Amino acid sequence: MNPEQVAQYLREHPDFLTEHGDIFVEVTVPHPQGGQAITLAERQLHALRDKIRELEAKLVELIRYGEENDEIGAKLHRLTVGLIVADRFATLEDTLMHSLREDFAVPHVALRVWNTVVMPEGTAFEPVSEELRFQVAEMRHPQCGAPANLEALAWFGDAAAHVRSVALVPLRADGQVIGLLELASEEAERFYAEMGTLYLSRLGELVAAALRRILG
Repeated sequence: MNPEQVAQYLREHPDFLTEHGDIFVEVTVPHPQGGQAITLAERQLHALRDKIRELEAKLVELIRYGEENDEIGAKLHRLTVGLIVADRFATLEDTLMHSLREDFAVPHVALRVWNTVVMPEGTAFEPVSEELRFQVAEMRHPQCGAPANLEALAWFGDAAAHVRSVALVPLRADGQVIGLLELASEEAERFYAEMGTLYLSRLGELVAAALRRILG
């Protein structure tokens, strides 16, 4: 019999190993890490220990992700409460900037707003090119990665030369784009193309809803 036939036989006759349990202690196989031969029973124990270590590592990773998500959720909740309480744009902007810089440790934040009824004076309402407006309107979700749009990058002033990664968050309310929130960092891996954007999307929705409420 060839090895495939032996394996097939054991699959079709699972009671064979039960009836011939002495095979586990009589037959020896090479140690998985090298060295002297060990019995089938010992080899199986090694395999089970390896599997347990893999599962423990995955559990630790899941717990870490869960704790990180809980922490992000708590920060986003505090920001949401602050945006609800804000009754004018200046308060909303201060709340947003403080949360992103202090709670979320984003070193550079820029906000531009358009398509609202009320347009107060301030940096957030400075003119934005039609090209950039069109680009933002075409975004279905936040975009992350190396800075590519020079106009948006220039919003960071002197710090723009040191920016290595950005997150562009479209602000959409009632189906209409009313602005763009840009986050930036000197770290190239802070905002990367393959990262998840769920929380960034929720952030954009919260800010857009707050802007619409205050600015119309």
